[in-house]
Amino acid sequence: MAHLATPQHRAGLLVVQPLKRKQCAECRRGPLAMLVLEDGAPRCLDCADLGHLVFLPRGDTALTRRSREESALSAVVVRFNRRKGRYERQGVLAEEAALVRAEARCLADAEARRRRRARDARRRAVEDVRFTAAFAAEIRRLFPHCPEERALGIAAHASMRGSGRVGRSAAGRALSEGAVVSAVVASVRHLDTPYDQLLMSGVPRHEARRRISVAVEGVLGGWRTVGADTEAGVG
Repeated sequence: MAHLATPQHRAGLLVVQPLKRKQCAECRRGPLAMLVLEDGAPRCLDCADLGHLVFLPRGDTALTRRSREESALSAVVVRFNRRKGRYERQGVLAEEAALVRAEARCLADAEARRRRRARDARRRAVEDVRFTAAFAAEIRRLFPHCPEERALGIAAHASMRGSGRVGRSAAGRALSEGAVVSAVVASVRHLDTPYDQLLMSGVPRHEARRRISVAVEGVLGGWRTVGADTEAGVG
């Protein structure tokens, strides 16, 4: 067999998943799913005194590490990769009781992570409500006659977490005037003008914006002007 890529003194006990059919040199059982090489000869796990161990496939790093920590006796399982020309880890063998203890530790951690995620989600929800209210208040400051419900709707849309919209940008989180105005303009463009219909009919975006610019400015002007009717621009 090819030379093991993982030296025994670094990996501990090594168990091989053979690519070819092998028999135990001691008890003659075979073919062996796993074997130990002793003096170049294959031994089954029972003859190598490892038969009581259970196999844990690779994939869960924390469970693997803890299983080896909990187990008085363990072994690394490897298999030769012909294409790469080296042995690669497939998992570990550990005592069954050690695996049970390791799983319990991992489950405790998973529950702790679940609770932390729930706390973080509640905290983010509170932060989002506060930020949306602050964004709406800034809209009302810049556009005093924008209906309150509309301002809240614009703020909620623009500041939705994970949306990538202007309210989630650095400028939006800082409540910069440019970001707030951009959110209001976008809302007016889509809800108070035929902009969407123009796009659907094939009108290029820049041309569609040019066509509805007067209508947009009319709504914004009504929301800005002191003494304007509070329903100005609401279609």
